[in-house]
Amino acid sequence: MAWLRSFLYAVFLTVTVIPYAFACILWAPLPLHARYRLTIGWPRLAIWGARVICGIRWQIKGAQNLPDGPAILLSKHQSAWETLFFPAHMPREVCFVYKKELHRVPFFGWGLALLRMIPIDRARGRDAFDQVARQGRGRLEEGRWPLLFPEGTRVPPGQIGRFKTGGARLACVTGAPVIPIALNAGECWRRNAFVKRPGLITVSVGPAIESQGLSPEELNAKVQAWIEGEMRVLNPERYGQI
Repeated sequence: MAWLRSFLYAVFLTVTVIPYAFACILWAPLPLHARYRLTIGWPRLAIWGARVICGIRWQIKGAQNLPDGPAILLSKHQSAWETLFFPAHMPREVCFVYKKELHRVPFFGWGLALLRMIPIDRARGRDAFDQVARQGRGRLEEGRWPLLFPEGTRVPPGQIGRFKTGGARLACVTGAPVIPIALNAGECWRRNAFVKRPGLITVSVGPAIESQGLSPEELNAKVQAWIEGEMRVLNPERYGQI
């Protein structure tokens, strides 16, 4: 049954993303904020479809910690699910930091390119962070929230990836506080797994961590400590041996 549900969900995503991509091109001349509101309709639809078709429910814990002001979101990364959830359900526009090559992905990449997030050219090596800092400051000034995954890639449940300092460095350069986020989406939607499992995903939002007066390494350590501590609350059975 899980396989059949997952197959139907894959069909659902395919038949909805193609017309939505063409619609994104049609409304490209609209102002950015209007484009964003229209474009996130597809991630919202995808999250809805995951709940209805695959039985993947979700809840937010600590929503009161989301500020009414500038912030940089640093999140645990286990699944493709959260890349759909954050733009669809955060109270402010989020801006992912991602490799520019994603713009070449048919349909999905087209819509992404129109949202003016923070694409980086990794071929520029050390200059890549200068791109992130410059664009990240601009996005904060626009009232948007840069969102980074410190582990850099999806990490299976129960495992801990190396937390890179890029997000903490951006926070220190801009003076923006960091909002740490833990989640257990990998329990339902594993990395590179076709079959999605029904269940409840918890997105846990931590209290703001001020960046001022801290080095990127100190800030990054505080973020990692909160996220991994909260992961042990969400799924203690996964981390008992770590």
